[in-house]
Amino acid sequence: MKNMKRILLKLSGEALSGDKGFGFDEATCLEVGRQVKEIVDKGTQVAIVIGGGNFWRGRNSSKIIERTKSDQIGMLGTVMNCIYVSEIFRTLGMTTEVFTPFVCGAFTELFAKDKAMDALSEGKVVFFAGGTGHPYFSTDTGTTLRAVEIEADAILLAKAIDGVYDKDPKVYPDAVKYDEISIQQVVDQRLQVVDLTATIMCLENHMPMVVFGLNEKDSIVETLYGEFNGTYVTVDE
Repeated sequence: MKNMKRILLKLSGEALSGDKGFGFDEATCLEVGRQVKEIVDKGTQVAIVIGGGNFWRGRNSSKIIERTKSDQIGMLGTVMNCIYVSEIFRTLGMTTEVFTPFVCGAFTELFAKDKAMDALSEGKVVFFAGGTGHPYFSTDTGTTLRAVEIEADAILLAKAIDGVYDKDPKVYPDAVKYDEISIQQVVDQRLQVVDLTATIMCLENHMPMVVFGLNEKDSIVETLYGEFNGTYVTVDE
């Protein structure tokens, strides 16, 4: 893997809840923070997007709430996650900034590329909460959008599954894991690495992805500097 000077790390909300499946697991968040601090201390600029699935699953959460409102609830879930994890990171000695695409009073900064780039250059860990700020777009799309805007070297997808497979390994024991796959193959085969909108955005903007298992020991640090055990999703230069 080439030296990555600026990354966007995508974390699932469910991963932050640990074994509880809801809310926050402090030990899990502290472990993520420990690893992020290590890579920041080595000079890598880190931006983070966190899903909201530990609080709300969007359109799957209710049969009666209208989709736009459901998505707005999910956006606020990601804001809570980012504020919480930001504070966990601060206890570990990092400086942070939380950006949202809509005004949240004094809780967050309103996103602007220049402000985010300045924060990264100052060594802050930057959190992008609230998705794109619009319904019908997932945090996957928000992740890709922000990665393109800040000119990240790659998106790091920390998942429950340790890479990209030709089919769901939880359902099919004979599923084959890819060590490397092109973004065009992901599109052609409809492999659900991220949603289709986000995948097409990566394809059009030549944004590579690195998929790995968050629960493996030191997985974030190892993905950048050590033995990588996930899947590279490559793009044509």
